[in-house]
Amino acid sequence: MKLLLRSPPLVSQSRPAVQATVAIALAGLISAAATGARFALEGTLPPGYPFLTFFPAVIITSFLCGTAAGTLCAMLCGLAAWYWFIPPSGFALDRQSAFALAFYVFIVAVDIVLIHLMTRAMRRLEAEKRVSNALVEQQRTMFEELQHRVANNMAFVASLLNMSHRRLKSDPSAAPAILDEARNRIETMARIHRRLHDPNQVDLPVRAYLNDLCADVIEASGVSGVACDVDVPEMTLDIRKLTTLSMLVSEIVTNSLKHAFPDGRAGRIRVALRLVDDATAELTIADDGVGLPAHPEGALPGHGLGNRIVEALSRQLKGTVSRASGPGLTTRITFQR
Repeated sequence: MKLLLRSPPLVSQSRPAVQATVAIALAGLISAAATGARFALEGTLPPGYPFLTFFPAVIITSFLCGTAAGTLCAMLCGLAAWYWFIPPSGFALDRQSAFALAFYVFIVAVDIVLIHLMTRAMRRLEAEKRVSNALVEQQRTMFEELQHRVANNMAFVASLLNMSHRRLKSDPSAAPAILDEARNRIETMARIHRRLHDPNQVDLPVRAYLNDLCADVIEASGVSGVACDVDVPEMTLDIRKLTTLSMLVSEIVTNSLKHAFPDGRAGRIRVALRLVDDATAELTIADDGVGLPAHPEGALPGHGLGNRIVEALSRQLKGTVSRASGPGLTTRITFQR
C-alpha cells in the first residue's frame, strides 16, 4: 500500500526517545566508518580529496535516520576531515582550509536540504496514495452496496406484483384498485430511497427523518384530521435497516390512514422506537382508530396484502410482528439492531 521509493527511518515504530538514541548511535557509527575508510585510502589518493568518503556518509545517514541525524553526521565528518585530512592538520585554520571547510558545509547543506524536501514530498505522495486507495475501496464498497439494494428492491417489487397478481386472479373486477395500490407502494419506496440518499439527509437524526417521512405519507394520502407523533431516542441505524424500517413505517401508517379512520374521522398515529437492549430494538405504531373488525372463530386477523408486506419486511430485519386491537390497532415489531 505504501510507496517505498526510499528506506524509512529504521526505528519509525519505536518511541521517540529510543528512536533519537538509535539515530544518534547510527550517525556516530557511520561517521566512524567513513573516517576509517578515508584513512584506508590515505596514500592511494592524490592530494585534495579530504571529503571523499564523508559525502556518502552524510547522504546515507540522512536517508536512513532523518535530517537531524544527517546533520550530526555532517558535523562529525567535517571535524574529522578538518583535524586529519585538511592541511595543516589539528584544527588549524588558514585561507585554504577555511575555503575547503566552507565548500564542505555548502555541499552537505545542499544534500541534507534536498533529501529533506524529497522526504517530505514522498510522505505527501504516500498519504495521497493512501487516500486514493481508501476512496477506491469506498467506491467499490458503495457500488456493491448499490447492487445489493437494487437487487433487494427488484425482489420486493416482484413479490408485490406476485401478490397483486394473485389478488387479480381471485377478483378481476378489482384490477384498477389493485394496480393503484401496487403503483402507490412502488412510488412510496422510490420516495424513501430519494430521502435516504439525499445529501441533506445524511446527518439528519432518525427521529427527524421518521417525522418527515410520516408527514410525507399523510400528505400523499390526502387524509385530513389525522396527526402523527414520533417518539425516537438518540440512536443510529445502518442504511439497510433504516431503509427497511422506513418502508415498514410507511406501510403501517398507510394502512392506518386507509382503514382506521373511516368517514373522515380524526385521530392520531403514534410511531415509537425504543432500544430493548444493546442488540434489540422495538418499533411500535399505534392508532386510535376503529381497530380490527371482528373475525370468525379460528380465522386470523390482519392477513391482507398490506399485512403480508409488513411481515415480509419484518423478516428482512430478522424481527417478529405482533398486533393488538381495541381500542385502535397497535403493531409491534421487535428486530435486531
